[in-house]
Amino acid sequence: MTDTPSPLTLALPRAAALIVAAGKGLRAGGDVPKQYAIYQDKPLLRHSVDAFAGWNANTRLFVVIGEGQSEAAERALMGVENVTFVTGGAERRDSVRLGLLAIAASGGADRVFIHDAARPHLPAAVLDRLNTALDGLPGAVPVVPVVDSIVRGAGGVMDAAVERSALWRVQTPQAFHFDAILAAHLAWPDQAIATDDSQIARAHALAVALVEGDEALKKITFSEDFAMTASPAVVFTRTGMGYDVHRLASGEELWLGGIRIAHDRGLVGHSDADVALHAVTDALLGAMALGDIGEHFPPSDPQWRGADSARFLAHAASLVRDKGGTIANIDLTIICEAPKIGPHKSAIQQRIANILELRPDQVGVKATTTERLGFTGRGEGIAAQAVANVMVTG
Repeated sequence: MTDTPSPLTLALPRAAALIVAAGKGLRAGGDVPKQYAIYQDKPLLRHSVDAFAGWNANTRLFVVIGEGQSEAAERALMGVENVTFVTGGAERRDSVRLGLLAIAASGGADRVFIHDAARPHLPAAVLDRLNTALDGLPGAVPVVPVVDSIVRGAGGVMDAAVERSALWRVQTPQAFHFDAILAAHLAWPDQAIATDDSQIARAHALAVALVEGDEALKKITFSEDFAMTASPAVVFTRTGMGYDVHRLASGEELWLGGIRIAHDRGLVGHSDADVALHAVTDALLGAMALGDIGEHFPPSDPQWRGADSARFLAHAASLVRDKGGTIANIDLTIICEAPKIGPHKSAIQQRIANILELRPDQVGVKATTTERLGFTGRGEGIAAQAVANVMVTG
């Protein structure tokens, strides 16, 4: 946890994530509901929770679970802070309404992101786009284009083709001004069926923006979806290296590995100058031959002034996924005389794991000095180097 809000945290002073995980998951098979089944080395539910926690550490997390699922939910989210469990209802709409009421009872929120736990791969860039859209409209949903031909038919016979240019596939999370979507849910008729929250919002005369979604937000539904891959293709490793340096100066905050560390000086840079996250970002970009951090986030661009470097790292991770890569592990070394990194290693490890949607044991964090030699030895700056291994099917 950080003791001073990051720039992104300041943009969301009262945000809540409502993750719906109350279903029985019968179509996925197995002896536990699918949200608690292991998917890519951790419970399916954990992926969504970690994604929200990594995007914004100040977001309050509400997870709607089914009757009798509290023990399974607590096991799945062991070690995650800032989580409130809410028992859901018979239908998804009931579960969302109960979750919204729980948020209201705990003090409310300005914005709420309603997400299905069955969509584990949640890119930070989608959350950024939803958040931006809420500056102008009370609701926003991520969508992807319909690429297949669409036809009408009756009795097993084609009737007519449907123009698909105005058709979109709707995903979650769906984001809303909290008070507006709560009022819409409370006004929805008890017997009416709602396919998603945007339908309820539109029925309450709320304008809903369409933002670019991501194919990574695929819903996990059937047992075969839990397989890592059914392809006999060879899996190989790509390795990238990252290195970054920033100088220390008085009057600056010191951010390292996504956390704020109390120190008499901080790092100077166009963003928050987090050399650790910058090094890991470059390592991931390098592994996929995608250039460097300066190409994606130019220092000359004023929009990145003071930016939270967690955004850079989350973006690099999404590019890795877009290229078909899976991050295997990160190895980070921070080089400085002061402050002492040892007391902060665990927090840095957890923060980077959250941003990248990894287990902590996939993130190595080390620290060393240069025996008082060079600029780091003189205490003039801090350096960091990182190695990233990415698994790719080819």
